[in-house]
Amino acid sequence: MKAKFLMTAAAAALATASFAEDSSDPIVIPIHNWSSQIVMSNVVGQILEAQGNNVEFVTTDSQAVYESIRLGDVTMELEVWEGAFGASFRAALEKGGIVDVGDHDAVTREDWWYPMWTKDACPGLPDWEALNACASVFATAETGDKGRYLDGPVDWLKHGAERVEALGMDFVVINAGSAAALWAEIGAAEADKKPVVVFNWTPNFAEAVWPGEFVEFPAWEDGCDKDPAVGPNPDALYDCGNPATGYLKKAAWEGMEEKWPDAYATLQKISFTNPQIAEMAKKVDVDELEPEEAAAEWLEENKDVWEGWTSMGAS
Repeated sequence: MKAKFLMTAAAAALATASFAEDSSDPIVIPIHNWSSQIVMSNVVGQILEAQGNNVEFVTTDSQAVYESIRLGDVTMELEVWEGAFGASFRAALEKGGIVDVGDHDAVTREDWWYPMWTKDACPGLPDWEALNACASVFATAETGDKGRYLDGPVDWLKHGAERVEALGMDFVVINAGSAAALWAEIGAAEADKKPVVVFNWTPNFAEAVWPGEFVEFPAWEDGCDKDPAVGPNPDALYDCGNPATGYLKKAAWEGMEEKWPDAYATLQKISFTNPQIAEMAKKVDVDELEPEEAAAEWLEENKDVWEGWTSMGAS
């Protein structure tokens, strides 16, 4: 009931606007497996519904989605993270059928990360060579005398195992089943300040709950994922860290602008900041709201942010 009431408020805010004629066919928005993307998709979906559009949500693989957009089976993607999905996005762009709809204000980083208490057991951090020298500190029964690194889910394609091999690290890479498993790992280690190193990213709510740092690997260079000559190991790929100031883009099917002109104009204007995205994720991961409720609450609390995106006269 609360979500419905808040959506009514969003619809009322748009009721006096004059919009272009969009198709009645559904705008298909993908849902993936991390909280900010799910809530952001619901935020944008509710805005588009308030404009009179028909919106459909589909659960979609976070890598394959770019091919789906290119083919027109999915209409848009709201979180194209450079580190995780840049390669799949670029491959789809080269084939055609998908367009870059611009960047969010948010700056992203995705890489190995540790909570600050870990530094007590491995004081050379955040340097990756210092981490490797401390590998035994992170050893578990599962990994023997090697350190344990909990990477993101397999479909995020973070290439943790390739990096370990390329840099000769004494770590075993274990893939988490979900983002929630990463948070559970950190939370379980917090009570006795157990050293842990996991995949993490910004923006998300975790940075406010568990202060920490990213591991500093050899700096990212274009081609590190394609050309063995790039990076410190001339015989291997993925021997660099991920981009420290990555983009967060929006993408759309190339036919969206013609079929849903008003919705496309809104998508072009949409731009979230790091704090806004972290707040969306917090509403689900900490406040335990359902994504639809979190989106409706965010819309109610941030009218000054999104109403300008829907004004036909806004630039």
